[in-house]
Amino acid sequence: MANIEPEDTDTTLPRRQLGRLLRDARATTGMNLDQAAALVQWSRPTLSRLERGETEKVRVTDILALCEAYGLDEETTVVAKGLATQAPAKSWWQAFSDLIPAWANLFVGLESSATSLTVFQPLIVHGLLQTADYARALDRLYFPDDTEYELERRIQVRVQRQRIVTRSRKPTRMSIILHENVLRTVVGNNRVMSAQCRHIADMSTRDNIDIRVMPYQAGLPLGMAVPPFTIMDFGSDPRSKQLVEPAQVYCEGYAGSAYLEKRTDVVTFRQAFRRLQQASLDHHPSRDMIREIARRHESER
Repeated sequence: MANIEPEDTDTTLPRRQLGRLLRDARATTGMNLDQAAALVQWSRPTLSRLERGETEKVRVTDILALCEAYGLDEETTVVAKGLATQAPAKSWWQAFSDLIPAWANLFVGLESSATSLTVFQPLIVHGLLQTADYARALDRLYFPDDTEYELERRIQVRVQRQRIVTRSRKPTRMSIILHENVLRTVVGNNRVMSAQCRHIADMSTRDNIDIRVMPYQAGLPLGMAVPPFTIMDFGSDPRSKQLVEPAQVYCEGYAGSAYLEKRTDVVTFRQAFRRLQQASLDHHPSRDMIREIARRHESER
């Protein structure tokens, strides 16, 4: 697989920005999807996919037709046209579309676009921190019908994803809380876990990565169990100072995932993360605990 850093590839942001612009414009007119689609002789699903940022190939003529139908001014139309010209580029993860479900494809696109990630993971090691052996042990269980070739391609996806935090130029910032349970639960075997814990400790020395451990003694800081979540921030345009894309919260579960982008939802999860962080060890004691647990796994091999 080619060694391509995600910073040099396309992201989903232009498509999502274009979709948001057109959705807001349609809402301003008071038209629903069916009415707007009829104006430009589209189907409702086609327009809906465009507004969600899921259309890979966008024709500028179609976007100009929508802008005219919505009565957008010249300046906004120029912005929409500019976003449309960025949309067709192919992203690296499309080479794995046969392995990545639609919901995960969207997440990988957003993750690669983010300038910072705020993560709480109480169950398993986050994908951006997983070693190949840890990821392989998980995938053998979750994808029992996969061939060895398919399993290795899944590992390649992990490796490619991880370059956003290890690249030399503008690496993504990540602040992550791992519950102690993540480090002590044996995935694969103790040899795998020892190497995995050492890898996490090493990653925590990077300037762009802050890793905290929530010990068992912290109990339930929020008074209830909190599922794994990731808050994705996308930075702001240096010229306009406006957000490139509103922050998103991603919650993943066994049967699927959810994306939350309402401001109140994002604020709720930010507040939750702060309280969880207050209940966690600081980064140096966290690193010490991670390395101690690595030694414990090593001794139990």
